Amino acid sequence: TLIDAPEGTPIRVVADGRVIFAKWMPGYGLLMIINHGNGYMTLYGRNQALMKNTGDAVSAGDVIATTGQSGGFDKSALYFEIRQDAKPLNPGNWCN
Repeated sequence: TLIDAPEGTPIRVVADGRVIFAKWMPGYGLLMIINHGNGYMTLYGRNQALMKNTGDAVSAGDVIATTGQSGGFDKSALYFEIRQDAKPLNPGNWCN
């Protein structure tokens, strides 16, 4: 899911977990992947800056990155994805 947001907007993690990936990935720009356990992972892409490193523990609500347009995109936005056992889920069911 793509969520429009001005460049530099703080991105907060949705649940407790551990950072398992925090670097550039083609097609995603600066990408952070959080493992939440029980097969759940969240992906946060197109970031301007990453505030956590691989291996860091995070708590729900922690700022983990800022929005941007990394990856060569024309506008600032957050790419957000939730997966359970590698299958994508509808993030609309998880976000208010």
